[in-house]
Amino acid sequence: MKKHINRLGVRTALAVAAMVFAANAAALEPFKVQDIRVEGLQRVEPGTVFASMLLRVGDDYNDEKGASAIRALFALGLFKDVRLEAVGNVLVVVVEERPTIADVEFAGTREFDKDILKKSMRDVGLTEGRPFDKALADRAEQELKRQYINRSLYGAEVVTTVTPIERNRVNLTFTVMEGEPSRIKEVRIVGNKAFSESTLTDLFDQDTGGWLSWYTKSDRYVRAKLNADLETLRSYYLQRGYLEFRVDSTQVAISPDKQDISIAVNVTEGERFVVAGVKLEGNYLDREDEFKSLVTIRPGEPYNADQVAQTTKAFSEYFSRFGFAFARVEAVPEIDRENNRVTFVLQAEPARRAYVRRINVSGNNRTRDEVVRREFRQYEASWYDGEKIRLSRDRVDRLGFFTEVNVETQEVPGSPDQVDLVINVAEKPTGSLQLGMGFSSAEKVSLSFAIKQENFMGSGNYLGVDVNTSKYRRTLIFSTTDPYFTPEGISRTLDLYYRTDRPYEFQGGNYQLVTTGGSVRFGVPFSETDTVFFGGGLEQTHIKAGTNIPAAYLAYSEMHGSTSNSIPLTIGWSRDDRDSALAPNSGRFQRLNSALSVAGDARYVRANYQYQQYVPLNKRFTLAFNGEVGMGKGMNGRPFPVFKNFYSGGLGSVRGFDQGTLGPRDVTGAALGGAKKVTLNAELIAPFPGAGNDRTLRWFTFVDAGNVYGDGEKVMFSDLRASVGVGLSWISPLGPLRLAFANPVRKFAGDRIQKLQFQIGTSF
Repeated sequence: MKKHINRLGVRTALAVAAMVFAANAAALEPFKVQDIRVEGLQRVEPGTVFASMLLRVGDDYNDEKGASAIRALFALGLFKDVRLEAVGNVLVVVVEERPTIADVEFAGTREFDKDILKKSMRDVGLTEGRPFDKALADRAEQELKRQYINRSLYGAEVVTTVTPIERNRVNLTFTVMEGEPSRIKEVRIVGNKAFSESTLTDLFDQDTGGWLSWYTKSDRYVRAKLNADLETLRSYYLQRGYLEFRVDSTQVAISPDKQDISIAVNVTEGERFVVAGVKLEGNYLDREDEFKSLVTIRPGEPYNADQVAQTTKAFSEYFSRFGFAFARVEAVPEIDRENNRVTFVLQAEPARRAYVRRINVSGNNRTRDEVVRREFRQYEASWYDGEKIRLSRDRVDRLGFFTEVNVETQEVPGSPDQVDLVINVAEKPTGSLQLGMGFSSAEKVSLSFAIKQENFMGSGNYLGVDVNTSKYRRTLIFSTTDPYFTPEGISRTLDLYYRTDRPYEFQGGNYQLVTTGGSVRFGVPFSETDTVFFGGGLEQTHIKAGTNIPAAYLAYSEMHGSTSNSIPLTIGWSRDDRDSALAPNSGRFQRLNSALSVAGDARYVRANYQYQQYVPLNKRFTLAFNGEVGMGKGMNGRPFPVFKNFYSGGLGSVRGFDQGTLGPRDVTGAALGGAKKVTLNAELIAPFPGAGNDRTLRWFTFVDAGNVYGDGEKVMFSDLRASVGVGLSWISPLGPLRLAFANPVRKFAGDRIQKLQFQIGTSF
């Protein structure tokens, strides 16, 4: 019956349309067209009308051709009305143009930026200069309402106003009454027995809100977020043995005033199953033992869906290492409901082996193809290797030029043993321009300027200029890096710098340490995560005497001269397999830097080693460790230069102590740093209360210990300073921001304490 009604409706609509066209073209006797004249045009060119009509001068006119001509002109979307008339043998086309849009405005929109809304209107055809279509405006109005519903503004109302103006134009105004957002007042889970309702609702990113809801908006209902929460709930049960868990239904109720939302989730837990065993069936390329070593499903333990997924994924990836791009692996459960046990049969069929015919890059509008291709370890005309493809994708992602990197495998029609790879990337802005101004009672006004381009002109090269006019630390730095200075992937970095420094605690003086230099450094990749750096440079440090100069600087200047030249040779190594550089949750980072000054007035060796480890305890908590040791030594009978000392204290080392004040002091009480450094940190990191599982805003508790020691002093752990405290970490638009409140638990007389500290752009 429903199909009959729909067909009847379609036939009726067609009949009405035919009647309209026939009415506009009827009552004309057939004749030979000697000329065609168009009347009523204002902005549309006559050629547009002539090109769209099927009738030409010399044709025989009849009603069928006339109706076809009218349909073609209406299809242009430019006219409100079209009719045909005849004056003798002249065909007259009378049209009434649609008004054009002069302007599109929005009123009352606080939730969305007006420029973004205008762009969305342009995408659907509602923009200046385009013909006005009432149906299109109605659809735009409904789309606006839908967008507000996605922001939990269910009470939003949109009124479209069309204002005619001169020259057959109209102004469009969308007036929005946004109202107050609807907020989640209750989240219920019904049917749970094994776990408490509070335990399960804590898994959700959407909740009833907290004091930080103004930032996280976690109390605003979004269907997509609820679906993600339901998947989290399902995963929680499937990881704990509940093989037959299911979400039966979800009810979302909104109050009559459209302000309060209640969510109820009905679940069936089922029984808890234990894995009885794992069996392999199918073709495993005579490598059964190798595949068995990849099995993470553990007999005797509760069923865990993650272990099953990891096993099937590992099998598929291992098949792909041998060129089997289309291998099928399926884990079939054999359920014993009487004993609540399950046996998994891993069925595998490698299908056919394939090789890569062509690799294409898509989405790189600015970045050159070669920048992406040179990171690929899978080559064209080579056997398909899933491991190399995954490695290639990760290398492209680590460039930092793209928000998304995906590799799509496409079969080649007619060639079952060939595939094409498409690297789909979504570019992101890789340049930054920073202008800053600061004011303090000590430094008065300071200006800073920095321009950095990670992907200069799409070449993959780095270019940066950094300027700071602080009264006590002035810098001018120029740096550039070519990551593929050689085709083999050896990088080259050039640095030119000019710095003037003065310890902040002696702001009353006017002495300066002026450092000018340049260096070149090469990076040689030895593996996918290991890089060795080496290079050299020229550096000059001038101790410019003045009032309140520390005695150690003055003594070094009198003994070895106020100007010291050096030629430091550098060598270093780094290994980084963290899952993120800004907010890591797992993996480790290691770095070793060393410098050896082989010529000049200052002869020394200086080395620094850092180790970081991140251990995920669960979805919310991460345990992080950091250790750093440094050592410097003078050579050829010369002391270690005082201006090359290590410093400790404050953020980045031992929090709770004033920045850079730990270690030896001279007779004036100035903190000089030291030739040896030890720093130990431990942090427990968790999402900030009220922020759900948002990892861009986190809090942490920490324990710090460390100190610096002078040249010739022994490293005594009994001299270590230590502190405990809490802190806040936020990936802000300006960069990583860290705020820490520390309480020194091991301190000595004369130590300078600073319990509250703040910094942007550093870890630990």
